[in-house]
Amino acid sequence: MTQKTGHALIHDYLRTLDGSPGVYRMLDAQGAVLYVGKARDLKARVSNYARPSGHSARIARMIRDTHSMMFLTTRTETEALLLEQNLIKQLKPRYNVLLRDDKSFPNILVAKSHDFAQIKKHRGAKSEKGDYYGPFASAGAVNRTLTQLQRVFLLRNCTDSTFESRTRPCLLYQIKRCSAPCVGRISQEDYGALVADAERFLQGKTTDIQAGLAREMAKAAEAMEYERAAALRDRIKALTAVQSVQAINPKGVAEADIVALHMESGQACVQVFFIRGNQSWGNRDFYPRLGGAESPDEVMQAFLLQFYDDKPPPRQILLSHGPEDPELTGEVLSERAGRKVEVLIPQRGEKFDLVTNALRNARESLGRRMSESAAQARLLEGLGEAFALPATPRRVEIYDNSHIMGTNAVGGMVVAGPEGFLKSQYRKFNIKGTEITPGDDFGMMKEVLTRRFSRLLKEDPDRQTEAWPDLLLIDGGAGQVSAVDGILADLGVEDIPIVGVAKGVDRDHGKEEFHRPGQRPFALRMNDPVLYFVQRLRDEAHRWAIGTHRAKRAKSVMANPLDEIAGIGAARKRALLAHFGSAKAVSRAGLPDLQAVDGISAAMAQKVYDHFHPKA
Repeated sequence: MTQKTGHALIHDYLRTLDGSPGVYRMLDAQGAVLYVGKARDLKARVSNYARPSGHSARIARMIRDTHSMMFLTTRTETEALLLEQNLIKQLKPRYNVLLRDDKSFPNILVAKSHDFAQIKKHRGAKSEKGDYYGPFASAGAVNRTLTQLQRVFLLRNCTDSTFESRTRPCLLYQIKRCSAPCVGRISQEDYGALVADAERFLQGKTTDIQAGLAREMAKAAEAMEYERAAALRDRIKALTAVQSVQAINPKGVAEADIVALHMESGQACVQVFFIRGNQSWGNRDFYPRLGGAESPDEVMQAFLLQFYDDKPPPRQILLSHGPEDPELTGEVLSERAGRKVEVLIPQRGEKFDLVTNALRNARESLGRRMSESAAQARLLEGLGEAFALPATPRRVEIYDNSHIMGTNAVGGMVVAGPEGFLKSQYRKFNIKGTEITPGDDFGMMKEVLTRRFSRLLKEDPDRQTEAWPDLLLIDGGAGQVSAVDGILADLGVEDIPIVGVAKGVDRDHGKEEFHRPGQRPFALRMNDPVLYFVQRLRDEAHRWAIGTHRAKRAKSVMANPLDEIAGIGAARKRALLAHFGSAKAVSRAGLPDLQAVDGISAAMAQKVYDHFHPKA
C-alpha cells in the first residue's frame, strides 16, 4: 500500500485535531522539519494545507514534500507563538523565515562595585552591579563613544586589580583621558560628580552638562586659573564632537528601535536603528533567510520575535510594515520585557521620518548586497567553466594545514558560496593521529578529509542538505590531489571534483598551476578574474589555518601541568600556585607540604603527589 503524502496525508490528520491553539510541524521523508507554524485554531489552520489547489508555489512545494506532521497543543495563542519561535530557532526549518546574523549587541556599563566607578564595554548577561546603557549597533560604536566619554568625563576604564596596584598615574592621565582616582588626584566626591554627569549624558541630558561646563570654564578664567579653564574648554569640545557624530538625534523619541524592511527579488533586508536617550546609537542590517514567497508582514513578525528572543525590547518599536498579528506580537514582546512595549507604524511626523530614513538604508543595503551577489555568481560560473565542472558550484570547500616542524598541527576548512565566504561554516581540525610523522602534510590532509566526509556520510548519506561541497580546492600540487582523490575513493565518495592549487614558478601570485586527478596541469591568464578569485579563496584558507595554529600554539605555551589533574579547578590551582609559587615547585613538593595548602584535602594532596610521582 502506497503511503500518502502531501495534501492527502494532511487531510487524514484533520480527524485527530480540534480547535485548540498550538504548534504544528511538517516533516519530509527523512524526518527533517520542513516548516514550523502556530495556530489559534489548529484544525482550521491545517485544513488550509489539505486543499489540493490555491497555494503559492512555495506552499505547494512544501505540501508536496510533507510525509508526516507533529502537533503540540497550548493553552493560549501567545504560548503557541513563543513555542513556535523556540522551535524555529532550534530546528532552522527550510521553509521558515530565519534570522541568520543574531550576534549579541554590546552595552556600556558604569560598574559600581567599587568606590570609584569604572566605565567599560559589556556583552552578555547583566549580572555585574552597575548601570547598563545600550544596546549599541557595534563594538566600534561603543569604543568610539567610550573614548569620547573618557575625554569629557575623565572616568577610569582599568580593572579593579590594576587600580589597586597603581603607584603613579598611567598614560591615560597624561593624555587627559582619566582623572587618576587610583593615586588620589581627585576626591571620591568629585569623581562621583563626573560619574553622575556621564550617566546624564548617556540618558540624553547633554544641554545641562554643556551649560554647567561652560559656567565652570568662565569662573576658572575669571579667577585666572587658565590651565583649568583650558581643560574645561577641551572637555566641552569633546562633548560637542560626541554630539556631532550622532547622525539622528530625535527630539520626540527618547527610547525606540526603528525597524524597516525592504524586499526585492526573493531577498530581504531589515535595518534596525537604536535610539536611546534621544540619541542614535548606530544601526545594523540583517538579511533573513526566506523560505519562498513570504509576505512583508510575515517576514516582519518572524524577524521581531527572533530578534528580541535574547535581548530586551525598548519601550517603543517603530516599524515600516506591520507584523501579521500586531496585538499578539506586542503582547509577547511586553511579556519578555516585563513592561508595556508599543509596536507602532507611524504615518506622519518625526517618527515617520525616522522610519523613512531606515527604509531608505534597507533599500540601498539590499541593492548593494544583490550587486555583490551577482558578481559572486559570475565568479562561481567562471570557476565552473575554468575547471570544466558539470554545473556551477554553489558550495566550494578550501582546505589548508598549518604547523611548525609538525608541532601544534591543525587543518582548516573555509567555505564559499553565492553569498561570499560563509564564516559560520568554517571548521578547524586538531590533528590527533599519533602515527602521523611530524610535518607529514599528506597524513594531515588524510585525517582532515576522512573526519570531514565520514561525518557527512553519517549525518546526510542521501545528500539532502546543502552541506555537501560541489568542489574541493586543495593547497598543493599533483601529489596532494592524488592523495585526496584516493582518500575520497576509499570512503566511496568519487563524484566531487578536486582541484589542487600549486604556486607554480618562483611561487609567485599569478603563476599558479591547477591540478586535477588524471589530467595535465594548466594555468589561467594573468588578468583572469577567476584567477584572482581562486587566490582569494586559497589566501582565506591559509589565513584561517594560520590563525587557528597560532591560537593552539599560544594555548599550549600557556598550558599548566596542574590542568591535567582531575579535580584541580581554578580555585585549587590558585591556592597551590600561591603557596608554592610555580607549577614546577608543586611538582617537587612532598605530600606533607601539599596537605598544608588551604583548600587541599589529604585525598586531593595524594592525587596531586601521585600525578607527579607515578609508581613503577
